[in-house]
Amino acid sequence: MDRSELERLDVSGCASCISFNLRRATRSVTQLFDDIMRPSGLLSTQFTLLVGIVTHGSATINRLSESLGMDRTTMSRNLRPLERLGLIDILAGKDRRTRVVIATDQGREALKKAYPLWEEAQSRMIEVLGSDRSNRLLSDLAMAIHATQAQSA
Repeated sequence: MDRSELERLDVSGCASCISFNLRRATRSVTQLFDDIMRPSGLLSTQFTLLVGIVTHGSATINRLSESLGMDRTTMSRNLRPLERLGLIDILAGKDRRTRVVIATDQGREALKKAYPLWEEAQSRMIEVLGSDRSNRLLSDLAMAIHATQAQSA
């Protein structure tokens, strides 16, 4: 596509792009959670990972990836800082190809410290959006996840 064809292209509909607007909202909400949770020393994404790890007790990287909706490479990359901080251990699984992730005592303590701050951030979002809209948003997001997973299957 040359420059003149590009200039004739009507991109005004892109303002309502679902992907762009979801990413923009995600960045904004993540920033709010990160700001509120800063005293804990955890980013909201790290908090979410720790919650997933503690919830599972111990899980392979693949299982964590599936349950948190992340690809394995991204999961591995996001686990490294938690491991460096001593919040998790990544151990050899039953065979050499698998790795099992567990929270350390230090990781569980970090989660306990961060949890009230997460509650504050969550409450603030619900207060701003209202309970009904928050519930609707969560429902709509679950529907979007389900719809995109059905498309890629």
